[in-house]
Amino acid sequence: MASAAPTTPGKDFRDVDYRAAPAQLKYIKRGFEVLLAYVPHLVALPLAAMGLLELLNLWNNGELHKLWSVASQTELTFDLVTVVACTTVFALASLAYFLLQVRPVYMVDFSVYRAPDSWTATYTRFMNGSRNCKRFNQESLEFQEKILARSGLGQNTYLPPAVQCTPPCPSITKAREEFEDVMYTTIQDLLDKTGIQAKQIGILVVNCSLFNPTPSLASMVINKFKMRSNVVSYNLAGMGCGSSPVSIDLARQMLQLYPSTYALVLSTENITQNWYFGNDRSMLMPNCLFRVGGAAMLLSNRRRDYFKSKYQLLHTVRTHLGANDAAYQCIYQTEDEDGTVGVRLNKELMSVAGEALKVNVTTLGPLVLPLSEQIIFITNLMLRKVFKMKLKSYIPDFKTAFDHVCIHTGGRAVIDEIERQLKLTSSMVEPSRATLFRYGNTSSSSIWYVLSYIESQSGVKRGDRIWQMGFGSGFKCNSAVWKSLKNNKSKHHAWDGFEVNEMREHLASLPNHHRARKEA
Repeated sequence: MASAAPTTPGKDFRDVDYRAAPAQLKYIKRGFEVLLAYVPHLVALPLAAMGLLELLNLWNNGELHKLWSVASQTELTFDLVTVVACTTVFALASLAYFLLQVRPVYMVDFSVYRAPDSWTATYTRFMNGSRNCKRFNQESLEFQEKILARSGLGQNTYLPPAVQCTPPCPSITKAREEFEDVMYTTIQDLLDKTGIQAKQIGILVVNCSLFNPTPSLASMVINKFKMRSNVVSYNLAGMGCGSSPVSIDLARQMLQLYPSTYALVLSTENITQNWYFGNDRSMLMPNCLFRVGGAAMLLSNRRRDYFKSKYQLLHTVRTHLGANDAAYQCIYQTEDEDGTVGVRLNKELMSVAGEALKVNVTTLGPLVLPLSEQIIFITNLMLRKVFKMKLKSYIPDFKTAFDHVCIHTGGRAVIDEIERQLKLTSSMVEPSRATLFRYGNTSSSSIWYVLSYIESQSGVKRGDRIWQMGFGSGFKCNSAVWKSLKNNKSKHHAWDGFEVNEMREHLASLPNHHRARKEA
């Protein structure tokens, strides 16, 4: 589980404005190091082109024929040396280009899970379940009711049956059943949409933070869908809500090693075994926000899949602040004073999230921002650092780099503050608010619900760039950048019957809503 608003006094996300502090050079350098990795390709191409053009020019002028005649009768001339040199440069540059070439990573399609109506967790059903389980004192019940009313969640989120029954019956068996229902359904939907057989998949990456049985979740999937014996599988655990971009990045790296391969990436979180039945406020917040969800993504490095794929992966940027003790401990699974296991969110969480966001976007900037924004940013940085001029730090406009933004739905305050700090438009963040309202915090899969909302409502145009960002325990802030390969406007089943006006009216009625703060 990952970022949600802290319950103990401390810095609020609003107090941690990454724009206020100047960007550190090491993070800017990190972004440019990634950018410079493409330099060999950019150098090899013009060198090869120059050598080829020179050879063609000599051929058209008849010089090659003359050189052959001269070389056969006399000593080597300067022109012959030129021919040999050009040929060598062309051959070496071409060889270097193909050896250093990065395989493209396409996303053929993706699917998100929609639970059956019997799993619906209305406010009333949620609170009745909390009261009837007889595990919470009155103060905790009032706290949960207060948080739920202000959370930004609607009346149609989902919780698994083992949590909602009376009395609750969490167990490994019930947790397995939740995973099977969520992910098997989603995988089958994805395979049906793409027409790909499970045995064609060569790489499998599964991320689930808090439920990791033996055999692993990856093994469960392999067994269910009878995948081939040499499938390369990975099971990522304990990485929180920011782990989907990590899984995508791992799949990307594997697709560079295995040619002509499909990779299946699965992102989910398990609620059944991780419901907190104690009275520590710092551990009660996840109960109010986290809900059932899951997503499956099919990636490919086969160039012939370009025409049937929806998106191409451009960049992944991962930021990990685990070396800092406060960052490492801000989301921590442990026991409370009564020995009840839960996930504690401490007072440093939001300040750590702000710092992680600053580092991540500073590294991402050189990769995605247009040249004009980078020139202004670097000029401002040089004037302040080299010439010691007292200028305000320039914050690049990320709206010039992206057409759509998929923010992890960690909570209403998180979405509002990212909107403010990155100066995003309300239309760019509405998909994230809609996801929080309809599905709650589905952990790592939330960014895929956001993208499915965009495809279902407004659609994604060919050439649009999408930025997915996730926050998670550790502490991590991870980004994935995609480019749309075609016009993608398809209605996902997850959003059938969704009333956007109902969501807008609900958010507008909430106390301390971000628009109310702006007017104040």
